[in-house]
Amino acid sequence: MKTMARQIGTVLCMALALLSAFYAFAVMKTHSGTGFWKVWLVIAAVFALLAVGIAANWWVALPRIIRGVIIAVVCIGIAIFGTVEGCIISNMHARGDQHLDYVVVLGAQVRKSGPSKALRYRLDTAADYLRNSPDTICIVSGGKGANEPFPEAQGMADYLKAHGIEEGRILQESKSKTTQENIVNSKKLIAGDNASVGIITNDFHMFRALQIAHDNGLDEAQGIAAGSPPDMLVNNMVREFFAEIKFLSLIHISEPTRQEAI
Repeated sequence: MKTMARQIGTVLCMALALLSAFYAFAVMKTHSGTGFWKVWLVIAAVFALLAVGIAANWWVALPRIIRGVIIAVVCIGIAIFGTVEGCIISNMHARGDQHLDYVVVLGAQVRKSGPSKALRYRLDTAADYLRNSPDTICIVSGGKGANEPFPEAQGMADYLKAHGIEEGRILQESKSKTTQENIVNSKKLIAGDNASVGIITNDFHMFRALQIAHDNGLDEAQGIAAGSPPDMLVNNMVREFFAEIKFLSLIHISEPTRQEAI
């Protein structure tokens, strides 16, 4: 019975290793502008190592205390991952109110041929919103990355104008290179302290984007979630988990400095 369970575990881990490796190359082929596809290769290597360990019965050879530590770490990791992903999912269908004073469209990669697929989801959502809210001003936010032919804001504005949005309703913020900078720099273009603001970004990115907006003085900012490429959703959700952990870590590190300033 134990031998059969070990065989099943070995086959399952090898299958997950192959699936992760295949997904890594699928993500790489999208030319998303990030190197996160390499994380899937690391995950593939971990599953392959697990398969070898199960086949060789390494678990039994480990001291009981080591096994206990490993189990505790894995359980804590699963709990943290599940909690963060639950928060991400809870904001994936944010709609926001109509007729807000401003909407801020967060940038993503642009190419010579136009916005990337993920960015088109954001822009199509923005265009629909702006048609239904004719008095709303749109701020498109994004600078020029090393692998981009022009600032993201420029490509975004061109796309919106091509889809019927008047140039006078579009403000370009073309210096930002992170979500934090998107929010901070876009806020400078918003007139009035009491202006209502919506944040437009992909569904998987909405939870962290709103956190950053609220953390930077846009306390009443509302989310307007766009869709995202279904085949890359798993990759984006896992990548967003690490981005959220990094965001929370930076808040924790900077907190003493904020207290000293007070």
